[in-house]
Amino acid sequence: MAHATLRFYAELNDYLPAARRQRDITLEFRPPCPVRHLVETLGVPHTEIEILLINGVSVDLEATVNDGDRISVYPVWEAMDVGPLLRLRNFPLRETRFFADAQLGRLAHYLRLLGFDTLFVSDIDDADLVRQAVAQRRIVLTRDRDLLMRRAVTHGCHIRQDDSVAQLRYVIARCDLAGSVHPFTRCMECNGLLDPVRKAAILDRLEPITRDAFYDFWRCRGCGRIYWKGSHFEKLQGLLDTVL
Repeated sequence: MAHATLRFYAELNDYLPAARRQRDITLEFRPPCPVRHLVETLGVPHTEIEILLINGVSVDLEATVNDGDRISVYPVWEAMDVGPLLRLRNFPLRETRFFADAQLGRLAHYLRLLGFDTLFVSDIDDADLVRQAVAQRRIVLTRDRDLLMRRAVTHGCHIRQDDSVAQLRYVIARCDLAGSVHPFTRCMECNGLLDPVRKAAILDRLEPITRDAFYDFWRCRGCGRIYWKGSHFEKLQGLLDTVL
């Protein structure tokens, strides 16, 4: 059997038992062995990693580990000059789009509120979720770290916060979303885009109080839901001010 020494940095230590945090970890393995296997054996999803070094040399997830190798593992946000190093995601997503798992429905609604294309299906199995996310080049958002260990997942975020507003803050920071939000442009229910609609065209769908008090309306291209700047708008605007 061969042996390798691993060291995880910053928040990646949260995935480790307390006795293994912030220190070298020696693992026994049977070569040939990809570095991905050793890292995820310790419970760290590959989507949470930005840089892998073997003996000081930047490598990808499929690099072969040899006996005596030293592996350094850095998280996505770790502040360092990574210009000459190999980032594990070898292509950027042209558009920031998400697929939230069944436990993150409220987070999905909040991301739609910010204008981000976010799918959420409560009864989808993991294999279908991953297949659709990869095909549509979406970032997988999940509280299940085992889901992020699936080899097909290239972009993902492990959501560890319990509170949905804290989850939203984390995704905004992790994915650097603050500069690309377009609030109130997407339906919070079905993810469709919103278009302005003439009041006269929807009068039969409005309650008398709404019809008399408001003049500007928007309609979802997907489900037809009507939106206006009522009291709910002020509450949602307050939420945006808080998280942004």
